[in-house]
Amino acid sequence: MQLIGNLSESIVALMIFAVPIVAIIGGITAGIVKTMSQGRVIENAQRERIAAIQAGIDPARLPPVPSLGDLGAGAENLENPELAARRLSQGLMIGGTVTLFAGIGLGLFLWLVNEDGRAWAVGLMPGFVGVALLISSFLVRPPSRA
Repeated sequence: MQLIGNLSESIVALMIFAVPIVAIIGGITAGIVKTMSQGRVIENAQRERIAAIQAGIDPARLPPVPSLGDLGAGAENLENPELAARRLSQGLMIGGTVTLFAGIGLGLFLWLVNEDGRAWAVGLMPGFVGVALLISSFLVRPPSRA
């Protein structure tokens, strides 16, 4: 019986580290997939352009081949810094709201599940991170034009 108790504690300890590891690996994988798909879009555009030139279409009439900067979300940010600041503010607000409520939910969950009643404080950390993100979203928000 003691062996099962130790085994379950070891599994819980491993699961605590599994969540951030999976998140990091998922983020890296998403970046790799995005870069590969952007490269594939550029490659297909180049092939279409070559096929059109071989078919006798004037290259000056063809649209330009997209670059990686054109496909990314940051291309329009160079042209309109106010739009970039508004998007940054909105992203911080969304992240702050999600993180704040995740902290509240985690705290409530641990308060209901744990018998000693002090584990709810674990939810304070993501809750305060969410509040910090919400404050920063208000700080970087561009002034509204009346």
